[in-house]
Amino acid sequence: MNVPRALAAARWCASRGWPVHPLAPGRKTPAGNCAPCRRPGHTREGCGCPRAGRWCHGFHAATLDFARIEQWWGAHPDLGVGVACGPAGLVIIDIDAHDRPLPDRDRLLPGISIPAGVDLTGLANGFHTIAVLAALRGAISPADDESTLRVRTPSGGLHVWYRAHRGHRWQCSAGAGGSRALAWQVDVRAHGGYIVAPGTVTAAGVYTPVGPVREPAPLPSWLARELERTGHLPPAHVPTPRPVPPRARQAVLAAGGGRGAVERVLGAVLAEVAACAAVPEGAAFSEKLNRAAYTAGGLVAAGHMTHRDAERVLNEAAEHARPGQERRILAIIRSGLSAGSLRPLPLGSRS
Repeated sequence: MNVPRALAAARWCASRGWPVHPLAPGRKTPAGNCAPCRRPGHTREGCGCPRAGRWCHGFHAATLDFARIEQWWGAHPDLGVGVACGPAGLVIIDIDAHDRPLPDRDRLLPGISIPAGVDLTGLANGFHTIAVLAALRGAISPADDESTLRVRTPSGGLHVWYRAHRGHRWQCSAGAGGSRALAWQVDVRAHGGYIVAPGTVTAAGVYTPVGPVREPAPLPSWLARELERTGHLPPAHVPTPRPVPPRARQAVLAAGGGRGAVERVLGAVLAEVAACAAVPEGAAFSEKLNRAAYTAGGLVAAGHMTHRDAERVLNEAAEHARPGQERRILAIIRSGLSAGSLRPLPLGSRS
């Protein structure tokens, strides 16, 4: 049985941990919202469409759920495939080759002065500007980087895929406009954006991989420095300590009979989980919840609280930080509790 091209592309991306969402048939823009989501004043915050299996709100609906992927592209094989770059941990260098007038010299490579005596004859698009930037840094141009996934676009441009450094929330930019830019006719797709998946067909043509490499390489250090220099990495945000949500704190106290050691040991790790509410992505939520569940499992094994109470307090903190992710939360909690139960945690010890 032949698998539709778009469904195969969506499966391939999801199998690599890249959340996918539908694009409008024959286009590179997200599939349209449902009628209620198109009404004036509607926002994605609190919208139930993604949980209901609809693709409203573009890349915010991106998923790794294979059942949903089968539902979307199995029933609508004409949909394209988009990848949400931030959740996928990707940085895409989007090199354009548009026929546009050359801008002023100071807009070719923002922050880098090109003296008037430098002959710019022949410089015409993003392939040239990114090559100049790379040459200035003694590096290979991303367009020529054969170590990573590169995808030719129907318009003659090139998408160069890289894996982001862990914990870095690189931001998007377009060309040489706005508050941040890497180079003229070079866009950056990262947090807050999406990229068209290889194999997607639009009215203009197919997004076609170049060369044999099909996996993104780590973002080169020189390019990371340039992205940081040009404002693609926001200042580090150090959240102020957040208290455990009131209901969760009450549950901790009740579960431990009001004993200070239980509140101290479990409350500290629960506060880290709760603090993830201030950071929608990249807060290591799964790791922090797993650690809290592991700690709670140790307390359960030592007889300081019941398994039921542990699940309840963990759920309170987790749902405060990531509402609407019940299945993911429950899986992490159960795994952490199971592992922690193998190591009883005596009252008064720290995890």
